[in-house]
Amino acid sequence: MKNLILRGIVVGPVQTNCYFLKNKETVEILIVDPGAQEERIEAALAKLGGKPAGILLTHGHYDHICAANELREYYKIPVYAPKTEEKLMTDPMWNLSGAWSGQPYTVKADHWLEDGQEETLAGFSVTVLHSPGHTSGSCCYWLKEEGVCMSGDTVFCGSCGRTDLPTGSMSQMRDSLHRLFELLPGDTRIYPGHGEETDAAFEKAHNPYL
Repeated sequence: MKNLILRGIVVGPVQTNCYFLKNKETVEILIVDPGAQEERIEAALAKLGGKPAGILLTHGHYDHICAANELREYYKIPVYAPKTEEKLMTDPMWNLSGAWSGQPYTVKADHWLEDGQEETLAGFSVTVLHSPGHTSGSCCYWLKEEGVCMSGDTVFCGSCGRTDLPTGSMSQMRDSLHRLFELLPGDTRIYPGHGEETDAAFEKAHNPYL
């Protein structure tokens, strides 16, 4: 990692990883998948120091989005999300907030992103990699120069996200995993939406879904 300081906390009822990507030079911070407990996230950001600059959502399930609106308002920062996930993010039945959390919740991004799109955010070059499978609109965020990929619920350590929820598909998941690991160098650190971090070399050698 050249300019990246990566930190995170676990939030919400299903133990979602919320990450903070801080640029050493600009001291700007990207917040990845703020799924719940906005006050804990705010406290962690205050401890880290720096200036929140944007929120990245890997997909629209409630456990990854349910603090996004509050943090957007508090810090006056934009939300970025994959365009292919717009329907799920804006429908409380599809994103499971209505049925599973009992509190319907939706998010409309300020910037909808396309597959392969490269954006400079908080001083980082961020590439959007559409990775359907867990949901039809899921994506990963690849910071190539920093050697990290934020995989959401596409890649887990030695596994992958479930595909039996609305818009999920195991065949799409397998295609996404093959595409992803053909693209990522082996030393790329992968930070998933749940569980421990891993790297591309380990997954290429050991992930049974490949």
